[in-house]
Amino acid sequence: MKLLVRNLARTTAEQDLRVAFSAHGTVTHCNLVLDQETGKSKGFAFVEMPEEAEAKAALTALNMTSMDKSTIRVKQAKD
Repeated sequence: MKLLVRNLARTTAEQDLRVAFSAHGTVTHCNLVLDQETGKSKGFAFVEMPEEAEAKAALTALNMTSMDKSTIRVKQAKD
């Protein structure tokens, strides 16, 4: 299942996301979207977890929680 993570602090690193989501299951891909010109975070990312139950658990546990002083929003990504 592919999850969209929004409202990330510009200082949040891809590794921070991977660690947070890995606490709930296997993460196969973690992609922090960066601005092509500046190389800085655009404030959102995609996280892929192969097990739907683990992904739903991560979504429930992490949605509207604080990460790097920012309240993140997690939802299922549309393909």
